[in-house]
Amino acid sequence: MSPITEYQAVLVYFAVAVGIALLATGVGALLGPKKGGRAKLMPYESGNDPAGEVRRFPVHFYAVAMLFIIFDVEVAFLWPYAVSAGTLGVVGFVGLLVFTLLLLVGFLYEWYKGVLKWR
Repeated sequence: MSPITEYQAVLVYFAVAVGIALLATGVGALLGPKKGGRAKLMPYESGNDPAGEVRRFPVHFYAVAMLFIIFDVEVAFLWPYAVSAGTLGVVGFVGLLVFTLLLLVGFLYEWYKGVLKWR
């Protein structure tokens, strides 16, 4: 029998992670409290009745925040390339160009759709 390959190890790791997540969710749903009521359904669960109008942020605020996080993380993926740019050669450079073009296409699409306009 051959030793486990790297891909099989990643697959086993992924399966164990998904299994633990499903098990934890299932046990929480089965054994957790299921009490509902007036206080539980209030907008805030601080124990105080809400006074006045509840101020909510517009959905656009959250969309811009998510886009910032996505592009911030994508820029962090450029760091390994910057560190090893000399050893990657032409193949690494082409990979970086494809990655950057995908980011640019996503950014232009968001701009075209008007997501970045603050109304």
